[in-house]
Amino acid sequence: MKLLIYYTLQYFFRRDDLNFYFCSFYYEGTMNKGKFVYAQIVEFLPQRVFDTIVLKYDGNRYVKHFTCWNQLLVMVFGQLTNRDSLRDLIVAIEAHSRKSYHLGFGKSVTRSNLSKANENRDYRIFEEFAYYLIGVARQKLENNDFEIKGKVYAFDSTTVDLCLSVFWWAKFRKNKGGVKIHTLLDITTQIPVFVHITTASVNDMNAMDVIPYEVGAYYIFDRGYVDYTRLYRITKLESSFVVRAKKNLKFEVKSHNPVDETTGVMTDQTGFLKGFYTSKDYPESLRRVAFYDRDKNTTLIFLTNNFELTADQVAMLYKNRWQIELFFKWIKQHLKIKSFWGTSRNAVRIQIYSAIIAYCLVAIVGHDLQIKRTTYEILQILGISLLDRTPVNELFTNIDINDVKDRNDNQLTLNLF
Repeated sequence: MKLLIYYTLQYFFRRDDLNFYFCSFYYEGTMNKGKFVYAQIVEFLPQRVFDTIVLKYDGNRYVKHFTCWNQLLVMVFGQLTNRDSLRDLIVAIEAHSRKSYHLGFGKSVTRSNLSKANENRDYRIFEEFAYYLIGVARQKLENNDFEIKGKVYAFDSTTVDLCLSVFWWAKFRKNKGGVKIHTLLDITTQIPVFVHITTASVNDMNAMDVIPYEVGAYYIFDRGYVDYTRLYRITKLESSFVVRAKKNLKFEVKSHNPVDETTGVMTDQTGFLKGFYTSKDYPESLRRVAFYDRDKNTTLIFLTNNFELTADQVAMLYKNRWQIELFFKWIKQHLKIKSFWGTSRNAVRIQIYSAIIAYCLVAIVGHDLQIKRTTYEILQILGISLLDRTPVNELFTNIDINDVKDRNDNQLTLNLF
């Protein structure tokens, strides 16, 4: 009967809509009995959307067996199982070669065809699909409980060191290579909404030029992003920013606002930047807030163009910037972006976007199946259970997370959600 209802719904809705909006119903039925856990969770990925993107970039041209979809599933499998290298990934797949077809990998996966696919297929296929999933995950995880209404984003970068002799294109210093992953994180959903990949030699402030700013949103930056010309662009877009001021800030105070020192706020001032060039770069008034951090016994100075927030709300916004630091630690510990399965620029990009896809997939699965566990715990359990045949909605109720931690003692617990 459930099968009949599913196909009736499929007649009226696109398959991808069913995957997203009827997954909970679908997994309660009998359709997944006997399926591998990995085969079950990848059904949350909208294959029709992916195929449309592949067609856009002609990704399957001249391909006979190992399609872009097969490549995606192999890459996500490698992320979820935390494979250290291309050889390690292929060995793991070959050990279960009889299951390869049922896992969605296609007829054969070899080190050669995966390496060539990552080398030659357009990384934009994976980039666009990652952004599609980001949109879906953000919509599902939207949280209206945050103290400040509106979109709140933190922007920062993390550097991944690379061997210059192998990754010759990623020159950083004289004898060192590296890539930077510049990320705009949605604070309320913990989903990265924008990812910009560059060589490590690119200055962080340059990445501010490609941020897709939204009118009315809040943007949080560390003091490495103090560039008054770029910050003024945010003001002209009618958006708000909070940035930690540099120590050499020259500020002409015009007025003092009352403060409640019990909240940690020491001063709340309005004024203008001093200096010939800085005053031209940012010609309008700014607000300077001094906040005493009792935990670290230090005083932090913030600049903001928002005059509506209370001073302690300004401090609270900056405090939430550390969410992006946690995000970087999380993905570096639990997904594969520190060691790469290919050496070309294209292969590195595909792997990073595959990590983002895997992250969003875990978030979507957790939401749709109403799993009352952290994203870290979901990933841990999936990592050791992908080749089980347990219905995935039962998997998270029948397992003790302490047993999982004993089997994954090389990983660090970070509760993001």
